[in-house]
Amino acid sequence: MNEQRHQPDTDAIRIQTERTWQMEHSTPLFLTSSFCFDNVEEMRATFADETDFNIYSRFSNPNVDEFVKKVCALEQAPAGYATASGMSAVFGSFMALLKAGDHLLSARTIFGSTHTVIDKFLPRWGISCDYFDINNPAELEGMIKPNTRMIFVETPANPGLEIIDVEWLAGIANKHNIILNVDNCFATPVLQKPFLSGAHLVTHSATKWMDGQGRVLGGVVVGQPELIKEIYAFCRSTGPAMSPFNAWVLSKSLETLHVRMERHSASALALATALEHHGQLNWVRYPFLESHPQYAIAQQQMTGGGGIFCFELKGGLEQGKRFLDALKMLTLTANLGDTRSIASHPASTTHAKMSEEDRLLSGITPGFIRISVGLENVQDILQDIEQALEASKI
Repeated sequence: MNEQRHQPDTDAIRIQTERTWQMEHSTPLFLTSSFCFDNVEEMRATFADETDFNIYSRFSNPNVDEFVKKVCALEQAPAGYATASGMSAVFGSFMALLKAGDHLLSARTIFGSTHTVIDKFLPRWGISCDYFDINNPAELEGMIKPNTRMIFVETPANPGLEIIDVEWLAGIANKHNIILNVDNCFATPVLQKPFLSGAHLVTHSATKWMDGQGRVLGGVVVGQPELIKEIYAFCRSTGPAMSPFNAWVLSKSLETLHVRMERHSASALALATALEHHGQLNWVRYPFLESHPQYAIAQQQMTGGGGIFCFELKGGLEQGKRFLDALKMLTLTANLGDTRSIASHPASTTHAKMSEEDRLLSGITPGFIRISVGLENVQDILQDIEQALEASKI
């Protein structure tokens, strides 16, 4: 599926569905549920997987295929499959490759909905899971069991931006014949390419930075062809297909991903640096701040720190509420990776379904605030955060 012909940022712009007889410059929308055949033999051969023709948009669609080819080029991975949302990409990668009796080993610091899938739903199908501390990776190998089939991590993790050495982790996974599944949503393939570091699968919520403007939902998983084949077979039959319209939007969005991530990263670093010693904060965390616990790993495997930074308010939960209510420009919404800056309180929103004990184990304290840095002028973002800190101090 990978059709890399140029540098990845060029391929994100130039990979395109074959032009129709209209000779359009921009890829048209293929808003169709099904596709036609010239004769019954052609139809038979296609259903028998003897051709790569389209059958039904739940299986494949030109707009979706174009988007996937671009992500494969960006991640420099040979195959991929797109889904309706980031969570369907994560769930599809679990269910296609894990079976009853298998064991999943996951980092504890992951997105709240992924925690829910692992804790509430996977056990119903006889799939067990243990969590390891991403801040203490030395414990991981000792937790591997004979039936461990997959290791799952986010790096940087949501929401605390913990980082793990993917190349080191891939070495352990290969040693024990385990699938390494890396969620690369926060970094995007612009800043980090886990597949090149040895990951077998790379998952994304395309809803976030890939779209970049808070418009559509989407997910994508890329990696080793034999694993993607299983994910495709599962998703083709169970139905979490990406819509052609969303794929069309996302494919166009990828054309500006490199430019946007440069701006997001530069602004986030400037903000984190400006706020690092603010009197109302216990700490500020950002991958490219030297104070980050895994700064050396970030410098090694990332080309930029990304558009997220986080901090802990000294006033805890009460100041957190006051801070969010005092913001005048930043948006309060259940998303990240937008052109518009967003502030969130994970303990009461994205990770609220976790127990307080599990939240604290994941580093999510009552005063924890996550900022998704948009494309506004960085001085305007800083001014809004600083005035909200002043207004909310206890």
